[in-house]
Amino acid sequence: MSQIFTKMEVKKNKDEKKISILLEDLAALEGYTRDLFSFLPLPVCFISSIGVILEVNPAFEKISGYKIDEIIGRSAEDIFGKEGLKRLLKDAQEKGFIRAREATIFTKERKKIPISSSVTLRKGKGEEITGYFIGFFDLTDVKIYQRDLEEKSKGLESSRTALINLLEDTKEAQGLAEEEKSKTSAIIANFTDGLLVLDTENRLSLINPQAEDFFNIKTKDVVGQPISELVTSSTLKPLIKLLGKRTEKLFRKELSLKGPKEKTLEVTTVPIFREGKEPETLVILHDISREKIVERMKTEFVSLSAHQLRTPLSAIKWTLKMLLDGDLGEITEEQRNFIQKTYQSNERMISLINDLLDITRIEEGKILYKPTFDQIEDIAQFVINSFDEQIKKRKIKLEFKKPKEKLPKVKVDVEKIRVAISNFLDNAIRYTPVGGRVTVYLKRVKNEVELSVEDTGVGILKDQQKRIFTKFFRGANAVRMETEGSGLGLFIAKNIIEAHKGKTWFKSEKGKGTTFYLALPIPEKFKEFLKGF
Repeated sequence: MSQIFTKMEVKKNKDEKKISILLEDLAALEGYTRDLFSFLPLPVCFISSIGVILEVNPAFEKISGYKIDEIIGRSAEDIFGKEGLKRLLKDAQEKGFIRAREATIFTKERKKIPISSSVTLRKGKGEEITGYFIGFFDLTDVKIYQRDLEEKSKGLESSRTALINLLEDTKEAQGLAEEEKSKTSAIIANFTDGLLVLDTENRLSLINPQAEDFFNIKTKDVVGQPISELVTSSTLKPLIKLLGKRTEKLFRKELSLKGPKEKTLEVTTVPIFREGKEPETLVILHDISREKIVERMKTEFVSLSAHQLRTPLSAIKWTLKMLLDGDLGEITEEQRNFIQKTYQSNERMISLINDLLDITRIEEGKILYKPTFDQIEDIAQFVINSFDEQIKKRKIKLEFKKPKEKLPKVKVDVEKIRVAISNFLDNAIRYTPVGGRVTVYLKRVKNEVELSVEDTGVGILKDQQKRIFTKFFRGANAVRMETEGSGLGLFIAKNIIEAHKGKTWFKSEKGKGTTFYLALPIPEKFKEFLKGF
């Protein structure tokens, strides 16, 4: 019996030892669970079957703003919201658990925080629901990133739309540019004037069909070549010589082409400016061959008519002169007056014929016949002396102011220069009121001899000054003062002076007078001679 009790005692001890070990293991597991629950970085809470918070971890405290003693026993609706909690628990009951469900919690300060929640049911032995285990993590940063991503996506979409629109606009602009290019090419190809373009490196970059025809060349043979090479090997040589330096502008300069296609071209150059680049040069070639033929025919007609008229007018002049001198018998005073007026009219006709002949010579380029080295002072004095009678008649005071030192000689056609100075002086005397003053100045200015004729006459109207050197032009106030005149004198004078490589200009003010200037170059040999002084 005692052995039985002894065995029972031993078994009891063993069972108690096993129970003790189990209790220790259970305590250790509970401690581990508590530690894990406390140090878990995700907020976690246990709530009862009726929605009361039973336990939370420190991470839950931190995100909610509640202390443990404030949150335990509180309704979970305060944290998850009534409707939010209801949906979470209902879905968890239906599915057994929830994973990554978006929801919202409210902090102690009632700040809304977006979360991703997971819910697991806690069940008793009879499978009845005894509570809920809820874990979640803060989606605030994710939402911010998502919102930024959406904004960026919208920006990208907007950029994509803008890029598509830009591409469409570019395509449309390209189409318009191609259309304009085609139109421009058609205009250039069909332009009646010849066109050439020289690039910034002085290469021929474009030539149109009309210019090809003018010079009998092909585009492929000349485009892309420097004009320095073309001048020695192509029919473009006369044009290239006329163009000279690219910086020199040309306006309506004439170019004669010899050969089977003899033509006269009018050459004009225009700079083509592009932003940030050196200008290119557009050369425009206008065919004036027909105009030159018509002009030559007109000149020949005027010359022929003038010559034909001058012979009978000269005969009339000498006949009238003989009558006035009494070579054909005595005449009465009344007859003398009539013959004198006829003689003066005949003289004006002869003067007009001479002017017309001078114009034909100018247009034919034959204005100078006998260029010699002469003193301009002597020529001017001769012209002044020829106006003595007219000066006395109009009671005009005339002065000739010349330098003390002797001026160098100039190379001139004496007869023609006399005509030029005479035309200036005649105008000054004719349009200066009786008792006025005319002054002739002569001086040297650098490498030129300058002569000027100053008057105190009616002056030239400002709006008419641009036309003063054109053919047949007379100022309105001049016509009112002196009805006679051909309007050719200043035109002839200007062309005579320019034929001597000189220049002419004027200054004028209405009612105060006019000053006409002419300047003639001093020949090179005189410049060298004068360097020694």
